[in-house]
Order: sequence, then C-alpha cells, then structure tokens
Amino acid sequence: MEPQQSTETSIAPAATARPPAAHRRSLAVALVIGLVIGGGGVGAVWALSDGSSGTGPTASGPAADARAACDALDGFDESKHDVQGPEGDIALNHWGAAGALSAAAAAGDARYKLLAQAIRRSQDHHAQAFKFNDDVKKELAEARRICEGL
Repeated sequence: MEPQQSTETSIAPAATARPPAAHRRSLAVALVIGLVIGGGGVGAVWALSDGSSGTGPTASGPAADARAACDALDGFDESKHDVQGPEGDIALNHWGAAGALSAAAAAGDARYKLLAQAIRRSQDHHAQAFKFNDDVKKELAEARRICEGL
C-alpha cells in the first residue's frame, strides 16, 4: 500500500497590506500626475486647434493660452477637489488644465512665466501635503491675482 498523501494544501501568508496613509498618498500622487498629463493633453489639443479668427475660444498663441489658463482657474473650486464624482473631477481637471495652459503660455512668452510658476507651485505644494493648506491657497491667490492683471 502506498503512503497516504496529505490533502491539506499549503497556504502562503497573505501579502502585507500597505497602511491606509501610504495608499492615500500614492492615490493622490497618481491623481495629480494624471491631472497634469490630462491637462497637457487638453492644452495640446487647444494649441493645435484652428486659431484663424485670432480671438475667442479658438485663438492661439501665448496670450490666448494664458487667458484660457485663467478661465480654467476661474472654474476651479478648491472646496470640491476631494468630492467624489463629477464635481470633484471637474474641479481637478480645471486645475490641471490651468497648469498645462499656463505652462504653454510661458513657453511661448516669458511674460506668462510668473502665472505658470504660481499654478505649478500650488500643485506641487498640494502633492506634498495632500491637502489645501496655506501654501497651496497662497499660490492659488497669487495666480488669480496675476490673472486679474491680464
């Protein structure tokens, strides 16, 4: 007679789950990166769109990109940045688009560099703190102040 084989199966220990804080951090970083990339896509499409009229939503060039960045920033309500669903998506996409469009404006004309830097700093501070702290609010206020002067 053959020795009886054990029917028990070996179960490997479950992988250690990451702590919730680390998970939220990586999720937030991924979200910010996605917004910046998405905003860059929006900016690229906007920049490549027909700008034959010279004004309006299809205008092209650094001045039009700066105005569009300010319009996107006007549509950004930071109180809704962490709301789940369309409201939160809209808010974050406006912020990402403002960053991409201001960067495009600054690349085409150095006069818009301060606007792009203020928006980028607001995004960087948020990526570091994962909340809208005083540093983020200060940079957003500066970007909005610059927009008022355009």
